[in-house]
Amino acid sequence: MMHDISSDSGSQNIVSATFKGLGQRYQKCLDDVTPYTVGRWIGAGVLTLFFLARVFILQGWYIVTYALGIYHLNLFIAFLSPKIDPALEFEDDAGPGLPTKANEEFRPFIRRLPEFKFWYSVMKSTTFATFFTFFDCFNVPVFWPILVLYFISLFCITMRRQIKHMFKYKYLPFTHGKPRYQGHEDSGKPAERLIPPEPPREG
Repeated sequence: MMHDISSDSGSQNIVSATFKGLGQRYQKCLDDVTPYTVGRWIGAGVLTLFFLARVFILQGWYIVTYALGIYHLNLFIAFLSPKIDPALEFEDDAGPGLPTKANEEFRPFIRRLPEFKFWYSVMKSTTFATFFTFFDCFNVPVFWPILVLYFISLFCITMRRQIKHMFKYKYLPFTHGKPRYQGHEDSGKPAERLIPPEPPREG
């Protein structure tokens, strides 16, 4: 009896260690591709084009495509939105905004959905949607032009609301470069070493 319990616990430890090792390798792969922003988004674009090509060639899975489009739209809106909504933080109509003068404090734009999580969610959702196209049970017959018109109207309404929110609270979802401070400009030359003058010699 004790031998059976010890063998079961040993097999569970092996399984948990295997899954832990796979998780660590997967996380290392994600950490390795994090700096390559352009390459990551090119891969996401290629995967999305592959999914759309399958839908176009096979003439089906329009419900899956519509659900994927709505999910990507929600991700994009979260990517453009600030982490803290100015409408909730400030009660006045003017609201906060990024600095417009040189002497104002630099406040970088912090997204509600960071860029890496945005890309990761797009990759996962597109991969699952592509996987669904291999099963006929997800191919629900539907009149696809209605879905296209509804998605376009929803996209326009959502983006219009987001743009109005940007103008009202005076923020941009992109921060270019680093803050510049007034003062001496950096000429790019190394600083000269200051040598103190020698004291006068006696005699």
